Amino acid sequence: MENQLIYNTIEYIKSVFATDFSGHDFFHTMRVYKMATNLARQENADLQIVQLAALLHDVDDRKLSPETCENKDRAVAYMREQGLPEETIALIKEIIGEVSFAGKDSVVPKTLEGKCVQDADRLDALGAVGIARAFAYGGNHNRVMYDPEIKPALNMSKEEYQNHISTTVNHFYEKLFLLKDMINTRSAKAIAEHREQYMKEYINEFMDEWEGIK
Repeated sequence: MENQLIYNTIEYIKSVFATDFSGHDFFHTMRVYKMATNLARQENADLQIVQLAALLHDVDDRKLSPETCENKDRAVAYMREQGLPEETIALIKEIIGEVSFAGKDSVVPKTLEGKCVQDADRLDALGAVGIARAFAYGGNHNRVMYDPEIKPALNMSKEEYQNHISTTVNHFYEKLFLLKDMINTRSAKAIAEHREQYMKEYINEFMDEWEGIK
C-alpha cells in the first residue's frame, strides 16, 4: 500500500498523461516506478526519493512539455504543493534532469537513487514493451517504419540526437541497442541483457520477413 504522498503523485501523473499515446503515457511511468522501486530495494537506495523521481521523471519531458523542460517547472510546482523540503525538491529535480538518453552526451547520474531511476527508464525502452513503444512513438510522430535507403546515424551528440529524423528500425541502432552497456546497477544488468537479446531476435525476424525470406 503506497503512502499518501506516493498515492497523490500517482493521481497527479494520471491526470498529466491522460491524453498521451506516444509511449510516454501513464502506464510507462508506472512501469518505471515499479521497476525503480524494485531496483532501489535491491541496491539499498532511498526508496521515497527513487519513487518520487520515477513518478515525476516525464512530466517535464522535452518531447511532451518543452516549455517547462529546462527548469522542471511542473515537477517542482507539484512537489512544493505537497510541502516537500527544498533540498528534497532540488535532489529530485537533479535526478530527473539526468534520466534521459542524450546520445554520446548522456550522463551517469551522481547518486545511487538517480542510477536506479535512469536504469528503470532505460529498461522500459528494451524488450517486448520497448519494441511496442518504439513503433507506437514512430507512428505517433509520422515516422517511416523502415527504409533500407536510410542508414542509422551513430555517435550522435545530444543536439544531433534530439533533432535527428530517422526510421523506427534505425532507432534500434541509434539508441535501443546502446542502452544495455549504459546500465548502472548490478540489479538491472541481467534484465537488460535478456531484453536486448529478445529485441535483436525480433529485428532479425523483421529483416527476414522484409526481404521475403520467411
